[in-house]
Amino acid sequence: MKLEYVTLLALALTITLGTIPNAIAETIITPINDELSIKKTIIPMNIPESNEFPWGSVRGQASEIAERYPIIIQIFKGDDPVHFAQVDPKGDGSFEYKFRIRNVDVNTGEAINIFQGEYTVNIFRVVPNPNSSI
Repeated sequence: MKLEYVTLLALALTITLGTIPNAIAETIITPINDELSIKKTIIPMNIPESNEFPWGSVRGQASEIAERYPIIIQIFKGDDPVHFAQVDPKGDGSFEYKFRIRNVDVNTGEAINIFQGEYTVNIFRVVPNPNSSI
């Protein structure tokens, strides 16, 4: 099973929160038809109060995907939707989506955390069924 990574970015510096262990990541595969399924990966994301980085990203390793289908990313805080995105996978099936997690108020110079605390990230990909003939 290929696992997604959640990372915090600061300009050229990338800090990886790490590979999510199998016990924490949950993957659900739901068939659409004889050829395709939706693969949903659910992972936790924690943005600490002490975070100083302006960007976050959700990215996935190269994997088998169905061509012409975007990847949907949903971020929830508890049951409340916080941020949704749609990205096209690269040719090898990998993807990356960057989003702002901290801003600076231009009038006061004060840093404002947009994301802080515990979140759940849902990643949806359309994948070919293992026994479908392409």
